[in-house]
Amino acid sequence: MAKTTKKKPIAKLTKVLKAAAAKPAKKRAAVPVPASLPVRPVKPPKAVRRAEARHLTPLAMPVDGDAAVLDRLWQTVESRRLAGNAATSHSARLLGRGTAKVAQKLGEEAVECVIEATLGHRPETILESADLLYHLMVVWVDAGIHPNEVWAELRRREGISGIAEKAARPKGIVRAARTTKLA
Repeated sequence: MAKTTKKKPIAKLTKVLKAAAAKPAKKRAAVPVPASLPVRPVKPPKAVRRAEARHLTPLAMPVDGDAAVLDRLWQTVESRRLAGNAATSHSARLLGRGTAKVAQKLGEEAVECVIEATLGHRPETILESADLLYHLMVVWVDAGIHPNEVWAELRRREGISGIAEKAARPKGIVRAARTTKLA
């Protein structure tokens, strides 16, 4: 008789466990809430939802692009420098911190771009390249360089071998750089 009485509780327990496994699990709050407080889902403000939607959606890359965007970017950074409102402009804040900080940020972005390119991460390399170009524009604005000056130098070099161009550089540049790699 003892054997049959032991089987019945085990059979009941098995039945209860199977029934519990078949029921969908109830959702529980991630944070314990005192019973005295009503639990209502909190909807984030509309501005937060919009910002999350912009930043959490996959990057939509325009099919076409042109270098004129760099001229417009330079104009924007220059206008922010002139306005000088560091409270509302990242460019103005960065320029206000001085040339050393501006140059440091360019270097940081260059390193990040190199890392992503080395790892073969194409989308991240595109993003870091955009950051790098932005910070290059900030350096130009800080140094008083207009993009047309750089475009003119690029046009001057068009069709010239990089080896020939480096060989034609004045020796003073090589001495100032303290390297023979330019010679």
